[in-house]
Formats: sequence, structure tokens, C-alpha cells
Amino acid sequence: MILTVTLNMALDVTYQVPAVEWDGVNRVGEVHRRAGGKGVNVARVLASLGREVLVTGLAGGPTGQAIEHDLRAAELPSAVFAVAGDSRTTLAVSETGERPATTLFNEPGPEVTGEELAAFTRHYAALAADAEVVVLSGSLPRGVPADFYATLSGLTAAPVIVDADGDPLRHAPEGRPAIVKPNAEELARAVPGAPEEGARALRERGAESVVVSLGAGGLLAVTGEGTFRARMPYTVRGNPTGAGDSLVAGLALGLAEATPWPDRLRRAAALGAAAVAAPVAGDFDRDVYAAILPQIVIT
Repeated sequence: MILTVTLNMALDVTYQVPAVEWDGVNRVGEVHRRAGGKGVNVARVLASLGREVLVTGLAGGPTGQAIEHDLRAAELPSAVFAVAGDSRTTLAVSETGERPATTLFNEPGPEVTGEELAAFTRHYAALAADAEVVVLSGSLPRGVPADFYATLSGLTAAPVIVDADGDPLRHAPEGRPAIVKPNAEELARAVPGAPEEGARALRERGAESVVVSLGAGGLLAVTGEGTFRARMPYTVRGNPTGAGDSLVAGLALGLAEATPWPDRLRRAAALGAAAVAAPVAGDFDRDVYAAILPQIVIT
């Protein structure tokens, strides 16, 4: 079982419009509402690929109830930990016209108490004991310390992937995770310098491997076995929301199956690209995945 942890669960709302008139009235073409947060998106991709998953994290209030209802409707196994505060809603406005673009509006999430956090830590440790891989991803709600991903990573013998930004990313290597997965902008905010320099710095702090998403530029992986680049054959247009989560799903599969790094990166990069072609986070276009996978060059 692959355990995905989303501490700041959300109800994701996606509006699809031809173009946005920021000073006028916009009529939405399609609306999608579903349980979200980065770890939930990772679990959706893994489940669609036939892997056993378990979703956990923090959720509360009426929005938290809507999140849990959608997880059940999607038949995603979950063990969500309830908190008193109301969970957040995120809004993605996806323009589908000649120049596709997506704008995100992310609420901060609930305030988590020390007692709730301590109880969740015990809950997590019990679940992680049965996991073959653990994915810790996304933002932290208010009240959760910046080094909490490092704390959770240190509580399990299973290999851990951390996908975070800001201070949680800076602290993540302290928990000695198997993989830390920032994108280029997140890495630059955490560690100044070129992507390879930043990745090496995170490895020196304790991460076993660092995989950097370079968008259309592919992937950079700095590992104990060497440095690898995955180069994309072409750019996929669409909604990039959730592309990083699909990429992480590919990395989790690679850990679970002990796949060699070149094959692991090729599959992860293909899943990330295929997610851009899907309208909502947590989905990927199987035709795009099949077409682009053999064309990705690993050096």
C-alpha cells in the first residue's frame, strides 16, 4: 500500500472558461468539484494505475465533510483525521482559448491545535507502519510547524517522498526522505543557485535523492547513483494544475517497484505531461501518456 498524506486537504473547484475578463462578467463553461490537495491527487493517479493506496490527512467542518464524501464516491480508500476547523476550498480558473492559462486561488486552511497534531501523529505512525511508500505533499495548515514533514518522515521505515515549498522544503531533508521533489521555482526559493547546485545542497542536508521538475524542460534528478536529466520531446498544452502530483505518483511507483532511475524518471515525466492534457488535477490523459513515454530522452 502507498500512503499519501495531505495535511491541508481541500475541496478543489475548477472553472473552465474561454478567457477571463477580470473587470467584467465571466460565464463558466464547465465546473468540476472534487476532493483535492496534492496527496489526494497523487492517490487518484496511483489508483487509476491499479496500485493500492490509502489517503490520510487533516480535514474538518462542512468542507471537510464534502471532501470525505467525494473520496468515498471516488472509491479512494481513506483514513482522514478530523479537526475542528473548516477545511479550505481552492479555485482554479482555467482558460481554454487560444492561449491556455490557469490561475489558482488557494485558501489558507484551518487552524490546527497542538492536541490535534499530536493525535494525528499517532494516527499517521500506525498507518505508515503498513506502507511500502509514503508520500508527504502540499502546504501545511496554520498551527503545523514548518519541520513537521521531517518529523513524519523520521517516524517510518518506509521510503518517503516529500513534495513541499518554502520552510517545509528547507526542513524536509532533516527527516532523511528517499526523495525530495521541488519544482525549479520552489527550489530557488529554498536554496539559492542553479537547480543542480540546489539539489546537491538538499542532498547534503540529508535527502537521499532530489528530483527537480523543470516544467517543459523535463526533470533533473541528483541521486546517489549519479545525476540524470529527462528531456521532453515536445510541450503539452493544457492545465498544469496537478502535473507535479502525477509526476510524484510516478516516482512513488518507482520506489515501490525498485525501478532503475532512468525508467523511473521516464514514467514520472510522462505522467506529469499527460496530466497537463487532463482538465482537472488528479487525472491524466492515457493517450498522451502512451505517446510521449517512449520519446522522453534520459541522459
